[in-house]
Amino acid sequence: MEIIGKVVQIMPEASGSSTKGTWRKREYIVEQPGQYPKKVCMVIWGDNIDQFALNVGDDVTASVDLESREYNGRWYTDVKVWKVEKGGTQKPKESATAKSIPDVTTFSEESGDDVLPF
Repeated sequence: MEIIGKVVQIMPEASGSSTKGTWRKREYIVEQPGQYPKKVCMVIWGDNIDQFALNVGDDVTASVDLESREYNGRWYTDVKVWKVEKGGTQKPKESATAKSIPDVTTFSEESGDDVLPF
């Protein structure tokens, strides 16, 4: 899944240690463009924080995985980033099926047959 938008806020880095070793993460708030812009909190883990080096104002296309977990009867969802492309925001790709729908004006009334396409 991809999220396209602009980084509007960077949260402080969090770190700690577990049975698997030390860990660190940083959350980024990305605003998606549109008539009603939406904000998404994405998390980047480990060395990817330094590798992606995101700053406020960066236009990004982030490849993410969604993961939910339960804790004490409540569910929490993470948007985990695994790849980031910086640059101008792009519009989502148009699906192939949307292009293959014929224009309704191509039907002719002169045939005398039923002009409905179904």
